[in-house]
Amino acid sequence: MIVAFSVSPSGPDEGDGVGEAVSRAVRVVRESGLPNETNAMFTNVEGDWDEVMDVVRRAVEAAGEDASRVSLVLKADIRPGHTGQLDAKVERVERRLSAD
Repeated sequence: MIVAFSVSPSGPDEGDGVGEAVSRAVRVVRESGLPNETNAMFTNVEGDWDEVMDVVRRAVEAAGEDASRVSLVLKADIRPGHTGQLDAKVERVERRLSAD
């Protein structure tokens, strides 16, 4: 499965922004060893259900360390038996674009 998620803390302890909290969440993902990428809106992570959801849970916990509330947006592409799709899906689109 591939999960795209965004996590953001809020509440009285969020201070001048959420960059530090989001960095803690992304660090959890990167240290997980699962294929991942981060862009301006989401962090994508690929793996099986249990390992991906564990990483998301830990990332939410890390982002919310100093906050009274955490917002999570999550989208999942659940496709059993397929791996390497984090890159393969983009490559298929790029091939079609270059064929035009």
